[in-house]
Parts: sequence; C-alpha cells; structure tokens
Amino acid sequence: MLFKSEKSKMITADRALKGRETAMSISGRHTITGNSMVAPYPEGYEIAMFGLGCFWGAERKFWTLPGVHTTAVGYSAGYTPNPTYREVCSGSTGHNEVVLVAFNSRIIGYNTLLKIFWEAHNPTQGMRQGNDQGTQYRSGIYTFGEKQFTLAKQSKDLFQDALSDQAIGIITTEIQAAKEFYFAEEYHQQYLDKNPNGYCGLDGCGIELEMLSSLVD
Repeated sequence: MLFKSEKSKMITADRALKGRETAMSISGRHTITGNSMVAPYPEGYEIAMFGLGCFWGAERKFWTLPGVHTTAVGYSAGYTPNPTYREVCSGSTGHNEVVLVAFNSRIIGYNTLLKIFWEAHNPTQGMRQGNDQGTQYRSGIYTFGEKQFTLAKQSKDLFQDALSDQAIGIITTEIQAAKEFYFAEEYHQQYLDKNPNGYCGLDGCGIELEMLSSLVD
C-alpha cells in the first residue's frame, strides 16, 4: 500500500497490485432505469466513460438524462485487474473512479454528455476533486472510437478557451482510449439513489460557464 502522501502520484505498472482473475459480482439491474447495467445493450446504442471525482455523484449526473439507457460505476484507466474499492483508494492500482454510460445517440448525443462532464466538476485540479484527493479522483474522458476521441479533444479546447477568458486555470483532464472497465461493488452502484442524503464529492465543484454554441449535438 502507498503512504497517504503518495496517493496523488500515479503508480507505475510494475509497482501496481497484481489483482485477481475473478470479476466483481453485481446484480446487474439499475435501480433507477430498471435496465441492465451489464452489456449487451440495445442494438445501435453507444457507450461513454468519464472520471470526474467521486463516482457516486458522477453517476447521478448522467442517469436522469433523456436517452441514457443505463449507468454503472467502476474502475478503469489503471493496471490492476478486477480491483476492489479499498485497493483503488490506496493508489496502488492506477485506476480512476469512473461512470459508464450507455445511451441512445438518436435521443442524446455524445457532445451533450461532454457538456455535462465539463460543467459538473472542476477539471483543473489534477489528482483531486474538491476535498477528495488521490489519483482515483482525477478528471478523465475515456473514449470508444475515433469519433469520440476527436469530439472530446475539441470540447476540451472549447472549454479551455472559456476558462482562460475568466482566468480560472489550465485543464488537467486526461483523454485516452478506454481501457477495461471493472464494475465496482454492488453498494456503490446508484449509491445516491440508495442513500439520498449520502456524501457527494461533486457538490460545489462545478464551474458554471456559458459553453460555446458549437458544443451541441
């Protein structure tokens, strides 16, 4: 395990925990939509993946949107296969806390999801979000395919321009092709539905800006 002071430094693959072959067991049923959190999703639907701080609040940002079929929280962008929450929080897996979104792009487009992502958190804080500190709270967009990657890059440039206009800071968000998604433990799934008064690390973290009109579907 890493000391607390080292949790904001990315671990290297050779130092990461070895993990396990067995995947996390979850019910697979979304408490809000009633749809399965586990693929396959309806034909023609797309998936997106974002990291924007504590995944409890991050998931809630997406599950109520029209056109979103289901959401799930888990771990990605790291090294350790099938990690546990405790392992991820130790900083010894390299993973980020992420939300997976399955959506009907005929109803809601990827650009709209990107807009929600940028405005729901502060993407200039590096390895933390608000009071939550550690590599698992970093800002990240994990893309599926070339089109998502291009749109994510374009949206980052637009949002950086808006931040720069107000001298807010430099975006630290990582944008990369999605790696394996590992479901988090059952009690984390739709946590703020199960615990309406539960902690949400995103409260007060968002940056309210008028996004440029080009970032629309």
